[in-house]
Amino acid sequence: MRNPILVTGGTGTLGRVVVQRLLDAGRDVRVLSRRPRSAAAGHEWATGDLRTGDGVDAATSGVDAIVHCATTLNKEDVAATQRLVDSARRSGDPHLVFISIVGIDRVPLPYYRAKLEVEERVVGSELPWTILRTTQFHDLVVRMITAQRWSPVIGVPAGVDYQPIDVREVAERLVELAVGAPAGRVPDMGGPEIRSHRDLARAYLAATGRRRIVLPVPLPGAVVTAFRRGGHLAPEQAVGRVTFDEFLAEQGR
Repeated sequence: MRNPILVTGGTGTLGRVVVQRLLDAGRDVRVLSRRPRSAAAGHEWATGDLRTGDGVDAATSGVDAIVHCATTLNKEDVAATQRLVDSARRSGDPHLVFISIVGIDRVPLPYYRAKLEVEERVVGSELPWTILRTTQFHDLVVRMITAQRWSPVIGVPAGVDYQPIDVREVAERLVELAVGAPAGRVPDMGGPEIRSHRDLARAYLAATGRRRIVLPVPLPGAVVTAFRRGGHLAPEQAVGRVTFDEFLAEQGR
């Protein structure tokens, strides 16, 4: 009898899809969340907090694998992952699968630097591990654009491209990795096309029937320079199938 697979961040954009894909594959699933909730149909619910460690030992107990989707926007990511690793080691040697980001070693963004350190904690965990890096999700591109929805002008960094990928495709790959043997750092996943931020914003506006001026803004700094150089892109790994336009059409945007 197989043990459950634990998903951290199982209520987030990616985690929800990972949970459903695991259930579709016939696997027992346990979701780690800070908020108590009655057991949802088809999977276990473990209440715990990676920020403090409360409940994490119980969540990691008796699992075959952990798909680590939980994330924060600061250095808490590193400490939280270390708590997860420590709990997992006390529970046995589950396969730790971590979702990361393309370019975290090339773009000096603080969030990316924290992700790189998280990767280092996973590699040094003494657990069997797998790391997958992907480009930005379609959902993230939409959030970047809609953050300026009340402005008559949408500003975008001049010269910056993105290679958005569908979250469902990433979830499918994570499930494949979680039920398989530990594979170390696997090939990156990139979306099917590379398009400028300006072009993506215009596509969103056209799909939603909105009229806005899209203004490229020449921003200074090492981070934007690295983005302009394509440090966050994976042109050799354009394995995604769903384009941004197809995503927008499907969402009814």
